[in-house]
Amino acid sequence: MVLLLIGAAFFIGNLSARVSYLERSGAVRGDTTANQNLPAGQNQPAAAPAPAEIDKETFKKLAEGEHVIGKKNAKVAIVEFSDFQCPFCKSFFDATFSQIKKDYIDTGKVKLVYRQFPLTAIHPYAMGAALAAECASEQGKFEAYHDKLFANQTSLTTEDLKNYASQVGLNTGKFNSCLDSQKYKDKVDADTKLGTDNGINGTPGFFVNGKLVSGAQPYENFKMLLDEALRS
Repeated sequence: MVLLLIGAAFFIGNLSARVSYLERSGAVRGDTTANQNLPAGQNQPAAAPAPAEIDKETFKKLAEGEHVIGKKNAKVAIVEFSDFQCPFCKSFFDATFSQIKKDYIDTGKVKLVYRQFPLTAIHPYAMGAALAAECASEQGKFEAYHDKLFANQTSLTTEDLKNYASQVGLNTGKFNSCLDSQKYKDKVDADTKLGTDNGINGTPGFFVNGKLVSGAQPYENFKMLLDEALRS
């Protein structure tokens, strides 16, 4: 009996340690953390401790981003900090965003504000994709280009990015010049700092009317928060 109890305690201890490891690595949470799998000595800027909710004025500032999907005067806002090369961000795009868009954004109830958060230390094509999206936005095609990038996440070389510009109907001369000059690098960096200053430390990260949601959560989790916000 004593041996059985010792064996059970050992098993439970190992299981607890494994769950703790998965949570730290993002496997349970469903996001890519800013410092995940970095080379020794290489780190993203440290994020502030993640709050459960941010104040109204701070959220208002976050929601004033220019990349708005939906009606700008929608009652409820989702602010997304994302990385075009992040697999969990694509998971959100594929499995959850389309349903949110159908049920809430296309009906005028909710808007999504996209902000850049490329994890450059682990995603070598993320910055280029972010810059390309900004160049597409310059010509009024952010949403179409955003969708194109997530649909083709495994192909994000500079050549690919320029091909997508043609496919979504951009002026390729202007786009290529914008991308090659890294015209919007400061803007992308400012978005990233805004995220880290408000507790975003992985992608995707969201604020739903001020409430923090970390990781590629299922549609039902967003629905609960959106319905609550719409009732308030």
